[in-house]
Amino acid sequence: MEPIKSAGHSIYFESGLSPLKDILEKNKYSKVFVFADTNTAELCIPVFRSLLDDIEDFDIIETDSGEENKNIDFCIGIWKTLLDFGADRKCLMINLGGGVITDMGGFVASTYKRGIDFINIPTTLLSQVDASVGGKTGIDIDNVKNMVGTFSLPQAVFIESTFLTTLSKREMLSGFAEMIKHGLIVDAAYYEELKNSDYQNITAQAIYRSVEIKNEVVTEDPLEKGLRKILNFGHTIGHAVESYSLSKDKKPLTHGEAIAIGMVCEGFLSAKYCNLTEDELKDLSTYILSIYPKYNVKEKSFDALIGLMQSDKKNEEGHILFSLLEKIGHCTFNCKVTDKDILESLNYYNSL
Repeated sequence: MEPIKSAGHSIYFESGLSPLKDILEKNKYSKVFVFADTNTAELCIPVFRSLLDDIEDFDIIETDSGEENKNIDFCIGIWKTLLDFGADRKCLMINLGGGVITDMGGFVASTYKRGIDFINIPTTLLSQVDASVGGKTGIDIDNVKNMVGTFSLPQAVFIESTFLTTLSKREMLSGFAEMIKHGLIVDAAYYEELKNSDYQNITAQAIYRSVEIKNEVVTEDPLEKGLRKILNFGHTIGHAVESYSLSKDKKPLTHGEAIAIGMVCEGFLSAKYCNLTEDELKDLSTYILSIYPKYNVKEKSFDALIGLMQSDKKNEEGHILFSLLEKIGHCTFNCKVTDKDILESLNYYNSL
């Protein structure tokens, strides 16, 4: 597959990491660090070593796994580790892992000594089709997602399907939600293709199409001033539900499970505000609930969820803003929605 050219870097597919060797040789980094969590250190670093069998000179920085660790305290620990290893401004950080690793690793790299080079090697479906692409980095504050971060581009992104063999069914399903979103907001034919596919056996071509869609949107609006906001469909409510679940549930929702809930709710709002047809709403609701487990969004959580949405970084002048579907395959943004209708959308989801 041909690399996708993004702003200032390339996204490589099924390359066996061979271009990484060229990047390392060209830049002659003083040190190379591989940032991974406990899971990817065990499962993915052996794969990484096998693909780069002639490159041994790197240090591993390991952190605990999980969204709950994507915070400033863990970043301080990583910055201190870089200092202890004698990392200067000519070093490189390779972020090997899922969305937490690419988000947090990118943030650490973009701020350490005012910025060092980093490369993303996403190892989950979610990070391959979403988190590692687009130049956003971020960490959470008080369980509110990605409240502190930077726009900072990696030197390259490497997407290798071999890493997906390490994933559980639940992790694959989490990433699949973002692929569904890509179809809903931009490409109705791609959405129909996904409906007829098996999320446990995603093709490299489907991953490529999702990355292509996200990259096209990001390239047109790199700093999220306009069009890029459509990538937030399902995320205003979804992020709130995810944050609430993270703080309250013994087994918190995955990102994709929360975004699936958000897409159903925001589909409801799309029908109310943006002329999405009832048939289209029924179609997306039925399909999403056919593959994602139903979650009980308890009424006692509604006030807290509204509060989390009011903290959403996309809001302007005190208004909760949504990206909503005008039809399947076309999305608009900056839609103002009342709290009453948001609650109605949550009740709609619970009623299904």
